[in-house]
Amino acid sequence: MKISIITVCYNSAATIEKTIQSVAAQTYNNIEYLIIDGNSKDATLTIIKKYDTVITKWVSEPDKGLYDAMNKGIALATGDIVGILNSDDTFFNNQVLEEVANFHTNNTIDASVGNIVQHNATGKIKRVYSAANWHPEKLKIGFMAPHPAIFFKRDLFSQFGNYELDYIIAADYELIIRFFLKHKITWKYSGITTTAMLVGGVSSSGYNSYNIITKEIKKGFDFNKIKYAPSKVRFRAVWKIIGLLKK
Repeated sequence: MKISIITVCYNSAATIEKTIQSVAAQTYNNIEYLIIDGNSKDATLTIIKKYDTVITKWVSEPDKGLYDAMNKGIALATGDIVGILNSDDTFFNNQVLEEVANFHTNNTIDASVGNIVQHNATGKIKRVYSAANWHPEKLKIGFMAPHPAIFFKRDLFSQFGNYELDYIIAADYELIIRFFLKHKITWKYSGITTTAMLVGGVSSSGYNSYNIITKEIKKGFDFNKIKYAPSKVRFRAVWKIIGLLKK
């Protein structure tokens, strides 16, 4: 089973080397590693070129943003399954892709859903984001499975479409709505902690981002003609706090 890993980046010199090294350190051998760069102006390309034995193919050219770059990577991918590894993230350990491959081999599914951890710049873990109790119905109240911990069969994208480009933050949420709720793909919780993420991404940077993602989640449901709970999506942070307090 070939696994395609896609990293999209722009001016990522400060972090991308650790990302690449985490792919190089994987015990699983059948990896296709694709890097889609948005025409970086810093030392990102210099770092990428150091790892030509690790990277299957890289592209550097202007794009229309994060999701356009992801779509470019999907178009180049030839693996059986596809995963996203952001340019400031790393795999949780060296066995992640071996575990993912074994899980997909042993289960007849379209996608696997795992866990991530979030850490600060010093490496201290600030949050464990588990999908153990997640179900697609929870999308309707504002709960998405961690996107970097989802591995999709590649042919899902040709069947059901790629990331929509008219979203600023929540194209991943819309795609998950479309795949899991509209088209009801088969999936299973893997229990695998796949990714260590640096805290502070584009979708987690304050009140303004919260409002944008709220509007885009609603847009995603409307676009796919799926009923949901608008008030619960709006106040999803409250339900998350309550859930943490219960734990």
